[in-house]
Amino acid sequence: MAERDNRRDGQRRDNRPEENPEFADRLVAINRVSKTVKGGKRFGFAALVVVGDQRGRVGFGKGKAKEVPEAIRKATEQAKRSLIRVPLKDSRTLHHDMEGRHGAGKVVMRTAVAGTGIIAGGPMRAVFEMLGIQDIVAKSIGSANPYNMIRATIDGLKHEASPRNVASRRGKKVAEILRKPEAEVVEA
Repeated sequence: MAERDNRRDGQRRDNRPEENPEFADRLVAINRVSKTVKGGKRFGFAALVVVGDQRGRVGFGKGKAKEVPEAIRKATEQAKRSLIRVPLKDSRTLHHDMEGRHGAGKVVMRTAVAGTGIIAGGPMRAVFEMLGIQDIVAKSIGSANPYNMIRATIDGLKHEASPRNVASRRGKKVAEILRKPEAEVVEA
């Protein structure tokens, strides 16, 4: 018992590190759901939360409970378990334009120059802010359901490829990937 009380190094009993407080979370949506039972209706709440470290990691989760704070806590825990890493260009935008899909939801994301800001709808904006993106233009086409919009956004972000990833996959150097094709000189 004394051994557990003396642990101040951020370790759990099973030597796993404690949950990092470096994550920020954003509540995207809360739904009140009801279940009809013999005596009437029972109300519960469903929460949708996006979590990220604002340096290239983001995840989302949903939780359901009888009370709002408990639903938010469950959603936050699930979001922390589902984090993905997204390579960012200059720590502010995406490397290339892309689109993501989930069900009837389609999301188009485009890179932007410095100073553009986040031009995106509500649920997508939360994902980009938690991811740490500062300049992006995004449009949701199709579903306006926040669950499907976030899933489509995460789907698109999973397909983000940095020049380093592409170069290692092709067995080339990053400079070869980023080099612009030069016009061939025609000798007369």
